[in-house]
Amino acid sequence: MNNFKAHLIHLDSSIEQALLQLNVLGKDAILFAINENGALIGALTDGDIRRGLLKGFTIHEPLKLIIQSNPRFIRKGESELHKIIEYRENNFRIIPVLDKDDKVVNVINFRSMRSYLPIDAVIMAGGRGQRLSPLTDTTPKPLLLVGDKPIIDHNISRLSQYGIDDFWISVKYLGEQIESYFGNGADRNVSIKYVWEDQPLGTIGAVSKIKDFQHEYVLVSNSDLLTNLDYEDFFLDFIEKDADISIVTIPYQVNIPYAVLETVDGAVKDFKEKPTYTYYSNGGIYLIKKTALKIIPENINFNATDLIEQLIKKGKKVISYPLVGYWLDIGNPQDFEKAHKDIKNIKF
Repeated sequence: MNNFKAHLIHLDSSIEQALLQLNVLGKDAILFAINENGALIGALTDGDIRRGLLKGFTIHEPLKLIIQSNPRFIRKGESELHKIIEYRENNFRIIPVLDKDDKVVNVINFRSMRSYLPIDAVIMAGGRGQRLSPLTDTTPKPLLLVGDKPIIDHNISRLSQYGIDDFWISVKYLGEQIESYFGNGADRNVSIKYVWEDQPLGTIGAVSKIKDFQHEYVLVSNSDLLTNLDYEDFFLDFIEKDADISIVTIPYQVNIPYAVLETVDGAVKDFKEKPTYTYYSNGGIYLIKKTALKIIPENINFNATDLIEQLIKKGKKVISYPLVGYWLDIGNPQDFEKAHKDIKNIKF
């Protein structure tokens, strides 16, 4: 992932310095002028420099004389996804992201990113992975290679494509290896923090330890999944239906090779010849309103299914998002072998 700071230039820099930076950026040639506090002041392209030179400015003069003073931007934490989609569809490819103090904290490049979702992501990576022993005797399952990189890295890379840049990774077994592999995420233009489980807390219990989520929506995912889920469509469906939690579900069809009778008190009312029934299984990926996470008790083993059950009991809106795409839970050696074959052909 490119360093977004390559797009930043100090307001007092010269036009010549701007030309040098723009030349390095190539087809992504746009700069965002910032002040001493890192706050956005304006934007600059090759076209602005040409127009400035035609007006008689020289390359030794300050670029603040020629910058655009009202550049488009996105505010971090805001959930106005329609604005982002509008920028993308109107071919505005490179957009700065500002915090509440107007400081540039990221730069979206739609040549390499698909969206910029207002979501925190929690990756559950504390399990032992016993069924993949001996591979997991010295390596945590999330760090087992599938193709050219670890399983968990596929997940974080995919989420990063959708602009998710605030990550928490829940770790326990050999977690120091995961922490060493990713660090704080700075080299990926993301923030990665770690939640250590002193005792097993189930498939979502560790989320109760996180007190500083940056957004109102939280995605929780198992770390051992391989998927090309469209996270933007997942989020839009969640917002449209005003859900408290949305569960990615995997359609599973059962073909009955016989006629199935439908009876009431022993009387046959209807029958279906060799019917096919579709069921939906839990895909291990959840999108949740931050307020709904308050149900999770602290320091107690608590599973995602417990949270779902509690939300249903409280009358909250729990919805299913049937996956259209690829999904594989890498839980055993057969799944791991399949992942190695599939990764060559999955369209991410």
